[in-house]
Amino acid sequence: MGDHAGLPLQALVYRVSFVPDDLKIQKQALRAEAQRARGFMSLDIDAQKELCSNFFKSIDLSSSPVIAAYWPKDRELDTQVLIDECLGRGFTVCLPVIEGDERILKFAKFGHNIDLVKGRFGVCHPVLDENPEWLEPDIFFVPMLAFDRSGYRLGFGGGFYDATLAHYAAKKSIMAVGLAFAKQACLFGLPREDHDVKMDWIITERSAQKFT
Repeated sequence: MGDHAGLPLQALVYRVSFVPDDLKIQKQALRAEAQRARGFMSLDIDAQKELCSNFFKSIDLSSSPVIAAYWPKDRELDTQVLIDECLGRGFTVCLPVIEGDERILKFAKFGHNIDLVKGRFGVCHPVLDENPEWLEPDIFFVPMLAFDRSGYRLGFGGGFYDATLAHYAAKKSIMAVGLAFAKQACLFGLPREDHDVKMDWIITERSAQKFT
């Protein structure tokens, strides 16, 4: 694995470009390769600030939306600088909670004075008291393993975000903002299933790309 260090994702995924036609098998192969590549990716504080700047320069926040962030897990892109900036600018932030076998995520309010606890799959969420403050987000930060030129992402295989975005989009206007390392970009179209949700934006430390 050491020879993969620093290589962009597109330099690695060609190794799995001739897998069988079954989309699920394709995704599994790409997911394994993307996870391996992501293990060598990180952003220093300056790059995190660049990603943060790209978000605020590009996204219309004039309506003071409720922002559904996520707390980074394992080697996911670190969102803490962006979350701090959102809170510092007075925006309402919430984090996802996985309940039982439910695919649709719920979102609990988060702030600097709210502690976090590890939930299902090791995902951190706000400590829930007897009467948690559940929110309905307008903007969703979406984690990913890879993304393509059409705005589709390769997720982690659980289907939580696709189900959640579809659920909220049926109720109101929302915005899906994928957060990624620039090196997670693919030069080819990712395998796509009917339930896969296209991102409205993908923000990296190098750019902000709009897809709708």
